[in-house]
Amino acid sequence: MSTEIKSTKTYWIAFVISLIACIGFLVVLPEWFWVTLPFLFTSYVYAMRWA
Repeated sequence: MSTEIKSTKTYWIAFVISLIACIGFLVVLPEWFWVTLPFLFTSYVYAMRWA
């Protein structure tokens, strides 16, 4: 059996963009920062290859 190793570069880029958006929401609209959390955590999990 061979295992295919996928690049996680796009997931890391999505994580960084989500992190910037989350910080931006914390500064501008702190009551709405939770909207970015699913994108932030999902991209982090994929980038770390936990899923």
